[in-house]
Amino acid sequence: MVATQDDRDTRTNHMDMMSSMKGLAGGVLIGLSAVMLMAFLGRIAGISGITRSALLESGPDRRWRIAFVLGLISGPLLLVLFNLDWGNVAEGTDALIGDPTSGVLSMMFAGLLVGMGTGIGGGCTSGHGVCGIARLSPRSLVATGVFVAIAMLTVFVTRHLLGESP
Repeated sequence: MVATQDDRDTRTNHMDMMSSMKGLAGGVLIGLSAVMLMAFLGRIAGISGITRSALLESGPDRRWRIAFVLGLISGPLLLVLFNLDWGNVAEGTDALIGDPTSGVLSMMFAGLLVGMGTGIGGGCTSGHGVCGIARLSPRSLVATGVFVAIAMLTVFVTRHLLGESP
């Protein structure tokens, strides 16, 4: 039996709806965790600050920070361990996240630049974008605007000026 264009469109629309629902559920869980962290500990759920403090500082806050970071890492590891596909971002279903588009050294350099950027910006996208905007922080509104503008510029340059495909 040959699939018609209507069949393909229906499958694509269903996949888009499922992706949207997974994104919505993920956003709700991120927001809920940020609210709970603020409500119970009075802390902002900024990943870069939590990770930096978990690795470099000592004190009573270190235990929950380590647990938080381990929770971030354990989610994807559990998906791999149980061979679950809950939103594969790779091009094919046989790959978990797709092949890297560059070497390890360039990825390490990019990670270093991101780390420097979070230091310069006084936080990362989770701290500014999720928690700061929710608190109507002017600094976070500006930082998130800069994040979005630079991301848009990066996509434009890589796709249209460098000619790379998505």
